[in-house]
Amino acid sequence: MADFLTDVQTLRERARAEIDKGPVTPAYGADVGRVITVLNEALATEIVCVLRYKQHHYAATGLNAEPVAEEFAEHAAEEQDHADRLAERISQLGGTPDMNPETLVGRAHSQYTTADHLIEMIKENLVAERVTIASYTEIVKWLGDSDVTTRRLFEDILAVEEEHADDMINFLRQMT
Repeated sequence: MADFLTDVQTLRERARAEIDKGPVTPAYGADVGRVITVLNEALATEIVCVLRYKQHHYAATGLNAEPVAEEFAEHAAEEQDHADRLAERISQLGGTPDMNPETLVGRAHSQYTTADHLIEMIKENLVAERVTIASYTEIVKWLGDSDVTTRRLFEDILAVEEEHADDMINFLRQMT
């Protein structure tokens, strides 16, 4: 057996003794309560993004509105997927996903904003993506090797958020 690995008998005993902790083993290096709080903040962020993209999808008007509105709808669906994945991870860690509408906006990293004009909608979504990218990058660094599964989740979501920002800046450049 590798010299860094705990002997198998000890691993088995710990697994049985702490069966109620699910996937959180002594090898888990993060503060699980703090990770759940951060995950719930990210969950709120994603839900707010879903709502903003959906509102913009339905409110978009003008000559160039159709392809942009379709992109807004696609982004809303991807943000919903992120929310679902974050909620699942919260549950895996023994927490409860917090989707309380009364506190949602206050916990989210990005803001819920509406706009009357298509270019303003694009700008608002770009700002929100940039905020999310910055905060998720910090979360990835904070997690490091202490919770690899949650870090990978944030890395996966971060890559999509960067694509969203790229989509928004491309629309903005085409229209201005």
